[in-house]
Amino acid sequence: MIEFCMEFFDVLFPINLGPLTYRCNEALSDIVKPGMIVSAPLKNKTTKGIIMGKSLVVPHGDVKDIQKLNSDSPVLSNNMINLIKWMSEYYLTEPGIVLKNMLPKEAFTRVKKRKTKIPPSPPFLKGGWGDYPLSIININDSTVSSLTDSINENAYRTFLLYPPSSIYEYSFLIRILIGIRNAILLVPEVSLINNLYPLLNERFGERVCLFHSVLSKGKRSEVIERILSGHSDIVLGTRSAVFAPLKKVSLIAVLHEHSDSYKQEGGLRYSGRDIAVKRGYFERATVLLSSICPSIESLYNCKSGKYTLLKTDDIKKPRVRIIDMRYGKLLKPYLSKTVIDASIRYIKNDKKVMFMINRRGYSTLLQCMDCNHIEGCPVCRIPLVFHKQDMTMKCHYCGYILSDVPKNCSRCKGYNLKLLGAGTQRIQEDIEELIGIKTLRLDSDRAQKRSEIEELIGAKFRNDGRIIVGTKLLTRRLGITGGFSMAAILNTDLFLNLPDFRSAEKTYQEISSIIDKIEPHGEIFIQTRMPQNYLYKYLKNYDYTSFFREELNRRKALLYPPYSKLLLIKFISKGNILKVLPEIIGKIDKDVKILGPSTSKNTQGKNEFRLLLKSSIREKLHSAARTFMDAFKDSKDVKIKIDVDPITI
Repeated sequence: MIEFCMEFFDVLFPINLGPLTYRCNEALSDIVKPGMIVSAPLKNKTTKGIIMGKSLVVPHGDVKDIQKLNSDSPVLSNNMINLIKWMSEYYLTEPGIVLKNMLPKEAFTRVKKRKTKIPPSPPFLKGGWGDYPLSIININDSTVSSLTDSINENAYRTFLLYPPSSIYEYSFLIRILIGIRNAILLVPEVSLINNLYPLLNERFGERVCLFHSVLSKGKRSEVIERILSGHSDIVLGTRSAVFAPLKKVSLIAVLHEHSDSYKQEGGLRYSGRDIAVKRGYFERATVLLSSICPSIESLYNCKSGKYTLLKTDDIKKPRVRIIDMRYGKLLKPYLSKTVIDASIRYIKNDKKVMFMINRRGYSTLLQCMDCNHIEGCPVCRIPLVFHKQDMTMKCHYCGYILSDVPKNCSRCKGYNLKLLGAGTQRIQEDIEELIGIKTLRLDSDRAQKRSEIEELIGAKFRNDGRIIVGTKLLTRRLGITGGFSMAAILNTDLFLNLPDFRSAEKTYQEISSIIDKIEPHGEIFIQTRMPQNYLYKYLKNYDYTSFFREELNRRKALLYPPYSKLLLIKFISKGNILKVLPEIIGKIDKDVKILGPSTSKNTQGKNEFRLLLKSSIREKLHSAARTFMDAFKDSKDVKIKIDVDPITI
């Protein structure tokens, strides 16, 4: 009978397990609360975990005791505990894995409650970025008030800001932050924190703290304490900052919301943007997504009434010129005379020029030089990728393989086929030869160390930086204003024909990020052998709204998002599981379409089998995934990785 008078609590550890039930002695039971850190025995050693709540059932058998309470107050709120449960269900993983991603190791140290008076908000200061002061940004007051009203009402709503420039995007955010507390601000990459932090620190001082993976262990511990104590109530960071342990949240802002970097590609494959929206729901907070080129999914959510679109006034933008590489004079196979002549003209006027090429130059596609057709998958209608190691063309969606590289075009039957692709180093050499001045190159090969990046970016402001050749890494390192008058995008067709149903959308977004760095009276040159592609028509006129409509029509016809949900399953095995997959697939609901399996070898020499699941009904998609997981749960040879809402397929 004494056993039934005891209190039992569920404890979650940051490992691949669900909650475990422990007994709590009388001395602790009155003070233990959900979200507190406790020590309890696990696998013959004492481990720290989080109290999830009281156990709903009295456990049978030998129940171990909670040994120690390690925090004076909860580290995680009830809302965050609910978020753990939701993420576990949505991403098909154990709650302990979610906790491991949510709280860094440093959080599981003793955190003492510290009473600290939060300094008052400083008055709004006029300032800016060099020659582009904040004070000249004209922000619509009604747009601001619609957001601040939502924050003051403590009600969940998600807004999508479609600003004309990154400068407007940052200025709008700072305007919103004045007068509010408890905000989480997300940027897709650490490098972008350098753009925003000085502006926030100038206005809000120590209220602002940084939260990202590059912080040292000591600094991360300090930041967690500042957040828990209330000393810092504005958290700026990358996707993991969406889990910042603020006790109350008023605003979650996701800048450059379209960025792929918000999706974690290893371990728990969550989307920081989607988690921001879900946390806003649990916290009854306002969520602000913003982008100069919003994702199709977010715009669709506005169209369907799930989000509220915040419109802004247009500004003057650079002229976009499409260069037809089929008929124009070429100085090199990938450099038109028009682009080189324009570059020389701008340089003579002491202007700066950038040359951009696709960073994914290794994704080699086969294109006909006569009719410009790119060999694609007959099933998925995405480009086939050339694999040099076995001389085949493969579809990365369904696994379709052309065992022999075609000798002639499948459309016009011509024999003038070429593999697309050119590297930054070769292009740099050719530009220096043609223009006659030294250039700078910024790509992953040249940006291994912080000192190298600082040197390259510093050179951009000197005369030796009048021409920069780079990948999209360049646009991330340029700051808010690039100071360039001209840009030339050399291999847009490779952007546009990546084996991805989102390739047109991503191309538009990449080009928009380049345009954002060019002066309003400048020019953008886009080289292509496919000028008839619908993307260019809309780009020339800056008509993203019409592009959005056409993209929706194309995706609806093939049942791609936002008209369906995707789930990618990867099986890793030393053996061959192709024989058993058809039997499992036969058990799957007919509303779930399965593409694949596609097969490949990983770097460890093991076999990888991929299935892409597609359905308009999320529950059936998850049920199908669980069927595959259950089929191999007892297998020691087969490891399964699940990617819900995959970005890379």
